[in-house]
Amino acid sequence: MELIERKNNDVLILETHGKLDSNTSSQLEQKLISEIDAGTSKIIVDCSKLDYISSAGLRVLLVGAKKLKAINGKIVLCSLQDYIKEVFEIAGFTAIFPIHPDLTSALDNI
Repeated sequence: MELIERKNNDVLILETHGKLDSNTSSQLEQKLISEIDAGTSKIIVDCSKLDYISSAGLRVLLVGAKKLKAINGKIVLCSLQDYIKEVFEIAGFTAIFPIHPDLTSALDNI
């Protein structure tokens, strides 16, 4: 997995490329935790180039969401492929994560 990061004012945008699974999820977990510990409270995960997510990937996002909730922060997801969105629906994660159709919408609602 490749992880591209950029800032838009006080919002961290993490663009995920490839597969988010047990082999790659630690990279995202380390990034989320270090950014949250450094004071970042608004994070958008852009999934437009995410090809696959496993339960390990879902767990990492949940860890980030819990850490952000503890500091009144927010994590939102955007641009999920239909088959990735289906994984979130089956896992019941659509009730946990705000999901937006594109990055513009996510930025407007974070």
